[in-house]
Amino acid sequence: MNCPVCNRPLKSQKSISRGIGPVCERKLEKLNDTADQDQIKMELSENGTNDIQAIS
Repeated sequence: MNCPVCNRPLKSQKSISRGIGPVCERKLEKLNDTADQDQIKMELSENGTNDIQAIS
């Protein structure tokens, strides 16, 4: 079985059971914590209208 991110073979049983290598898993965790610069977020305001804001 290979890592779906880097396509290297998964060697340890832990990596095989998770389906991803440890280095790629750490990299993906860092990406999940940061928003893209071009990303916008939509939230409902108190009066029920959509407010679109850029994430900084």
